[in-house]
Amino acid sequence: MSATGADRDAVGVGNRWWWERRRSAVLDVGLALVSALECGLEGIGFADKAALPVPVGVLFGLVIGSVLLVRRRSPIVVVLVSIAVTPAEMGFLMGIVGLYSLAASEVPRRITALLAGMSTVAVFVVTAVRMRQDLAQADAGQAEISPGGWYVPVVAVFVTLGLNAPPLLFGLYIGARRRLMESLRERADSLEQELSLLADRAEQRAQWARQEERTRIAREMHDVVAHRVSLMVVHAAALQAVALKDPQKAVRNAALVGDMGRQALTELREMLGVLREGAAPVAPVPVPLAAVGRAAAAAAEAAAEDGPRLDALEGLCEQSRLAGTVVDLVVVGDVRSYAPEVERTAYRVVQEALTNVHKHAAGADVVVRLAHRGAEVAMQVENGPCPVDAGAGVGLPSGGNGLVGMRERVLRLGGGFVSGATDAGGFRVSAVLPTVSPLSGGSAVRP
Repeated sequence: MSATGADRDAVGVGNRWWWERRRSAVLDVGLALVSALECGLEGIGFADKAALPVPVGVLFGLVIGSVLLVRRRSPIVVVLVSIAVTPAEMGFLMGIVGLYSLAASEVPRRITALLAGMSTVAVFVVTAVRMRQDLAQADAGQAEISPGGWYVPVVAVFVTLGLNAPPLLFGLYIGARRRLMESLRERADSLEQELSLLADRAEQRAQWARQEERTRIAREMHDVVAHRVSLMVVHAAALQAVALKDPQKAVRNAALVGDMGRQALTELREMLGVLREGAAPVAPVPVPLAAVGRAAAAAAEAAAEDGPRLDALEGLCEQSRLAGTVVDLVVVGDVRSYAPEVERTAYRVVQEALTNVHKHAAGADVVVRLAHRGAEVAMQVENGPCPVDAGAGVGLPSGGNGLVGMRERVLRLGGGFVSGATDAGGFRVSAVLPTVSPLSGGSAVRP
């Protein structure tokens, strides 16, 4: 593991050193000083045996002992130096700490085993030779004490294992523990990144679900309000025109305007009721991502169940007839029921097409065709050219969302939508819906 520049600056260790923390540097410097002091003292005896000046032996010991300073960066060098000075009987602390540092480092295990074996052999040989020398001197003074030939090898083995085995095993344990902690830390970082990505993705999906629901609500509001208000404006214009000439017709038009206004309010209340069903009465509570989609689907389904059906098309056309528009409804095929979302979408397409006729082609003749086919239901609303003097004073505004909303509705159910001007100067809106809705997951036809 390596610390960043900010971490090094925080702990006060420069980039030219290899310690990650200040206390690691203090520990290594302290160990190096103790090892240098030990080797310096042991250098006095080495100088006597090697017939060297004592200052030379002490200086040699100080230099050798200070090698422990690089135990974290080059543990192999420390172990090799300790093996090299083993015959001089110095550097015992350096050998123990060096083996520990080697076992705990990232050095390949085959190199660790080789160096540990070399150190064990060196310590065993030096210990055995030294013990034989001591026994020989003891035998010269006291001939009656003579241990067997097994004594020196057995004791040398125990001494060697006592010096080398504990630091080696402890270093292996610490190294394995460090690698485990590093692996767990990396796994935790990876999981944190994955959770962050999942949270971002969940937020995007939730945002998409909210946007989709807003679009659906806007489409419903447009369909409900635009058609009713358009008819109300048309009847109000007719009411203004005949108020003085034909009071009875003016009264009928006023009654129609009131009825349409009440119908529009009723449909708005139903939509608002559906929206309020999912609202929390108290503080908002975090909801799982899957619940967002289920809630949106439930709201759509609830709205679909309460929405209009194809059997209400005749009443829809009659409202336009009362507004002075000639509307012919032609039904082809065996009449049957479909899934709520299919019938509701077909009704809204016809409704919005009639609304566009009132807005852009007031007074034009309209033909509404509904065809029940085997695997689909088709609808077409076609109006003729607009008379020059028809609807001159109505002035209905247009937001340009009618055709867009119809196309979105039809494509959402996997159908096809086409609109455009006719050769006769009118306008045609055509839509085809499959009787098997992808939203319902099964057959949409019901007997």
